[in-house]
Amino acid sequence: MVRVGALVIGPAGSGKSTFCEMLRAHAETMRRRVHVVNLDPAADHFSYPVAIDIRDLISLEDAMSEMRLGPNGGLIFCMEYLVENIQWLQDELDEIGADEYILFDCPGQIELYSHVPAMQTVVRELQRCDFRMAATYLLDSQFVADASKFISGVLCCLSAMTSLELPHVNVLSKCDQLPSRGLLEEFLDADAEALRERLDHTTRPELYRLNAAICELIDDWSMVQFLPSDPRDSDTIDQILAQMDHATQYHEDVEPRIAEDDDCGKDEADSGVDGMEGGDD
Repeated sequence: MVRVGALVIGPAGSGKSTFCEMLRAHAETMRRRVHVVNLDPAADHFSYPVAIDIRDLISLEDAMSEMRLGPNGGLIFCMEYLVENIQWLQDELDEIGADEYILFDCPGQIELYSHVPAMQTVVRELQRCDFRMAATYLLDSQFVADASKFISGVLCCLSAMTSLELPHVNVLSKCDQLPSRGLLEEFLDADAEALRERLDHTTRPELYRLNAAICELIDDWSMVQFLPSDPRDSDTIDQILAQMDHATQYHEDVEPRIAEDDDCGKDEADSGVDGMEGGDD
């Protein structure tokens, strides 16, 4: 079976780690096993069990102190160091085993998904190791409060899509923190005309015209669509997971689950109880 992997990417603070745990826990309720790999050398707290941690190879703190780099330069150095030592990641993934579903919790530095080639190289190496890859791009739902900010987020998403050249599932995260669900639904259903109406055309007319043109381009070609992610609504998580499965063609290679003896015994016992209850009636 081809192994399946999904990069969880997006700006810093968009909720990538929380999303990974939410997706892992939800899959667990469906009796699906999902492993989460941390590729963020700056991370120091995890809500999920870490299957592989890049900090075992290199940490941001070590890179900054030894190479005398700032946070941004140190993070890029860490990812380039991972590329140079990609065999380490491949060996760690082999220890997890085949036929596994892997989420890669990635750093939030947007340069890694636009013009710095490190993540592109990591993706190619994973594909060479028979991983069927997709990407999930998270954008904070607070962006819908400002149309111009939302357009900026959409452009960053497009940049990642074209750079990584992977099937993409785009997600509006933290939807439970929005003051109004109606505002979210308006943005999810909005066309170019609706977005243009939300733009500020009084302060800088030239910027308004640029944003309006971008809105029309994105709408005409259906370039980006978002799914909401609300931890209070399991249906939104189901929909996201289904889209990710479709992007990676996950179900095409899933072997049917064979019931274990304990499960069969439990089913027979339950049937016997049901039968006795029916006889009393």
